[in-house]
Amino acid sequence: MRNRLLALIPAATLLAVIGCQQNSRSDTYYLIAGNLKVPYWKTVNAGFAHAADVYGVTAQLRGPDGNDAKAEADEFHTAVSRHPAGILVSVQDAALMKPEIDAALQQGIPVITVDSDAPLSDRLFFIGTNNLQAGRLGGERLVQKLGGKGNIVFFSIPGQPNLDERLKGYLDVLNEHPQMKVVDTFDIKGDTGVAMDRASQLLGQTGAQKIDAFVCLDSASGKDVAEVLKRGNATDRTLIAMDVDPDTLNLIKSGDIEATVSQKPYTMGYAGLQALVDVHDRLPKPFQTNYQVNAFSPYPIFVDTGTSIVDRSNVDIYLANAAKVQIH
Repeated sequence: MRNRLLALIPAATLLAVIGCQQNSRSDTYYLIAGNLKVPYWKTVNAGFAHAADVYGVTAQLRGPDGNDAKAEADEFHTAVSRHPAGILVSVQDAALMKPEIDAALQQGIPVITVDSDAPLSDRLFFIGTNNLQAGRLGGERLVQKLGGKGNIVFFSIPGQPNLDERLKGYLDVLNEHPQMKVVDTFDIKGDTGVAMDRASQLLGQTGAQKIDAFVCLDSASGKDVAEVLKRGNATDRTLIAMDVDPDTLNLIKSGDIEATVSQKPYTMGYAGLQALVDVHDRLPKPFQTNYQVNAFSPYPIFVDTGTSIVDRSNVDIYLANAAKVQIH
């Protein structure tokens, strides 16, 4: 009788029912990141949580509110102690996080890095932006805007892998233009208020010391530096930001930010959870920790979620897409 009833159910419906039964479970996955007060992580977590709903699993976001790499490593360690189904982590300090990631893999817990990588660890693979390419895109736009000549200041968090790669990408382009001079790479220490203070100081420099361009390599400081330039009526300066939060997009529309380099944090979160579920459900036996040097690995090394330049020519498209998604 049961077989007869199953035969009456359309194949697509039956597969959906079976899939729902398989995915309605108590598996818990963690997203570990640093400086959670930055709005960027709300977007990553929105994708992570959406995918968790689709797969019927539990998603947890953990991490410090400030720029504290040690606190992030401690959060990761705590998550491992709960032996979750998998962990997605954005790495603030690769050297500090490496032993934590390796220990998780040795316990059979899949770990995938997202947004910022720890390539020397045993993590399975990295999902996120090609940050070197992101920097090159920004560098090319900067050269175009300044006509190949000018003084530049970068705002960054030196030592954070993704920001260091973006800086290298910029420098790869700028090094081909000897009249483009990098005056400073300023450490904002994860505090956009510090970026504002430094931008105010730099804005006062004139003559040969005048700063022609301000480049923000993190996702949060662009709008604050833009506010400094706006207050100073510094229409002769160029600002290039990072990411596409609504404030940044609106400042591009108003002309206060020249351009921003877009990445896809929502996609990183969604694809990260999706990948972790797939790994967990098909865990190789034995589960190894050297897939990066295994030419027959079932995993890639890097999943590129994409980059692009956003300026006044296409900002309305990004604003329209952002309006369709509720980020809490």
